[in-house]
Amino acid sequence: MPNSAEHLDWEDLRYFAAVCDGGSIAAAARALAVNHSTVLRRLDSLERTLGVRLFERFQTGYVMTPAGETLRERMGPLAEQVAAAQRAVEGRDTALSGEIRITTTDTLARSMLLPALARFRRLHPDVRLHLVVNNAFLNLNRREADVALRPSNTPPETLVGRRLGTMHSAIFGAPAYLKAARDRGIAPDHWAEHDWVGLDDSLAHLAQARWLADNVPEQRIALRADSLLAMADAVREGMGLAPLLLHLAGNDRHLRQLAPPDPGFDTGLWLLTHRDLKDTARIRALLDFLYHELRTFFPSDVH
Repeated sequence: MPNSAEHLDWEDLRYFAAVCDGGSIAAAARALAVNHSTVLRRLDSLERTLGVRLFERFQTGYVMTPAGETLRERMGPLAEQVAAAQRAVEGRDTALSGEIRITTTDTLARSMLLPALARFRRLHPDVRLHLVVNNAFLNLNRREADVALRPSNTPPETLVGRRLGTMHSAIFGAPAYLKAARDRGIAPDHWAEHDWVGLDDSLAHLAQARWLADNVPEQRIALRADSLLAMADAVREGMGLAPLLLHLAGNDRHLRQLAPPDPGFDTGLWLLTHRDLKDTARIRALLDFLYHELRTFFPSDVH
């Protein structure tokens, strides 16, 4: 045979192996779910590459030549190894095991994500979870994380995922602070006269930060934080008012809501991953599980 192994098409060899296993062109076509002519074309391609005839063509059918017999014998162990490797790789992908890196904000980690992750782990104990709590968008393109749970109205176009619902916010204050403000003659809705807890530059992209910039004098900002959880804690301590997420502050007996939710604060919540990971078994299983678990936080959203 000519020295042309470097030009071999492995797909041609797969068709040859199917003919050997099935005993005929028709059987190979059925096994590979292709038509008869496709199998013949692949065999012709393999013979041209090797420079030998692998089959003699007779009216009664194809009969393997001595060269074909040699190739079949030599391919036997290789075909078995390839099949074993395919099973091993596919098995690892379909089995729910391995590590998943998940990123979200501190607010969502505490109030939504961690309880759901605990339930997922009870179902799939061979999956190891790595939680990265970060209020900035990690780069899933560089595999800084595999899955992201993120509030955004414009998620990156390079990622794929599903929208869970809309997160609403409203202005909140602590009862003790509000009493002290009333004692000073400040009406609850005279925003510019109140002290405020604001967002620092790392959260300047949020609608709440823009609203504060438009409605509250800079000198009235008593504290800035890079965490919505820290903002809520500061409001509880009486440091001022703040726009807070309803799911974080709405049922807190230490806080009072001062106005209806502002539609301008509305932010979508997304489950995202990189498109190259979306069909990996463990990633797909986690995304599906989290979607159904976290959708319960948004019963009024129609999907």
